[in-house]
Amino acid sequence: MIRSSYTFTSESVSEGHPDKVCDRISDSILDLFLSRDPVARVACETLATTNRVVLAGEFRCKDEVSDQEIEDVVRSAIRDIGYEQKGFHWENVKITNLLHEQSAEIAQGVDEGTGTYAEEGAGDQGIMFGYAVDETPELMPATIYYSNEILKELARLRKTGEQPDLQPDAKSQVSLQFENGVPVGSNCVVVSTQHSDRVSVGEVRDIVKPVVESILPEGWLPKDEDFYVNPTGRFVIGGPDGDAGLTGRKIIVDTYGGAAPHGGGAFSGKDPTKVDRSAAYACRYLAKNVVAAGLAKRCIIQVSYAIGVAKPLSIYVDTQGTGQVDEAKIESVLHEVMDLSPKGIRTHLKLNQPIFARTAAYGHFGRAAEADGGFSWEKTDLVEILKNHFS
Repeated sequence: MIRSSYTFTSESVSEGHPDKVCDRISDSILDLFLSRDPVARVACETLATTNRVVLAGEFRCKDEVSDQEIEDVVRSAIRDIGYEQKGFHWENVKITNLLHEQSAEIAQGVDEGTGTYAEEGAGDQGIMFGYAVDETPELMPATIYYSNEILKELARLRKTGEQPDLQPDAKSQVSLQFENGVPVGSNCVVVSTQHSDRVSVGEVRDIVKPVVESILPEGWLPKDEDFYVNPTGRFVIGGPDGDAGLTGRKIIVDTYGGAAPHGGGAFSGKDPTKVDRSAAYACRYLAKNVVAAGLAKRCIIQVSYAIGVAKPLSIYVDTQGTGQVDEAKIESVLHEVMDLSPKGIRTHLKLNQPIFARTAAYGHFGRAAEADGGFSWEKTDLVEILKNHFS
């Protein structure tokens, strides 16, 4: 059951955060391979530090992808984020490519008809979660939604040149007050953003404050003493020059801001045979449709898989006391409305496409609009089917 009164907090990080730079590079490389071969296999990890990017992992692709093409994709991703700084510059960064061919032993468990089981199996074992809640029109937790929106607007102002003193690396954190499970106001907001050396902390605050005020609902801006902008002071050195980055270190930022469980598997750099990614997308899709259909105000869905095995080992639904129908009945219906085998998920959600670079920042969920990704797992096209099952 949900407590009647509490404060909950979520954070987000911008596309220029060192870990997000790595996520973007890994997903851009994935898109490169998928553009050549829709069933390419990719697991790409990226390390970034001062003027250095290191790639590691494995791939399989029917068409050749050259080292130069990979390097060009890395530089293009860094340039698009906006890094043209002395310590990390898209044109000057040194790139070490250690990607290699995928293990045949992994492939035999995933390829249809080649492993112990005839069907195409999951790319790994593990548990995955999806979540939806009616706190926002996007059916996302309000805390992570507003945290993401603040950073997206700061990035827009930076990239359009409206605020040229903003730099790519930034973080936000939003604490909301909940009453009877509903957000009613903001207790605290923290924003740290990299900036040029020609502006003061006070000037940065003057840039950030109207952005936060425009994103939060009217009247939700916290008191000045609870509104922190660059609380350590100067923030000129940032990105991989200020702190090393790695792919997959922002899994809570990528999902629900801590408002729901997480199976532990990262998304970026992984092709959709990896259920860490595809099944998490499927769970979000199903949970969102359950809430959108009015079957619950909140919904957590968990699935589990074994490597090389096609069907999920388990499906679990928890509506946190808000369900209008029995959770066990919802579990039984999910098998009917969607094939949750790895191949079934990829087919239903059309995942074998180069669509993943744009997932790498500002969350993988809650972005249904075409301008914000228009991702298939954000559609609510199962609502009528679910309603008919329980009418």
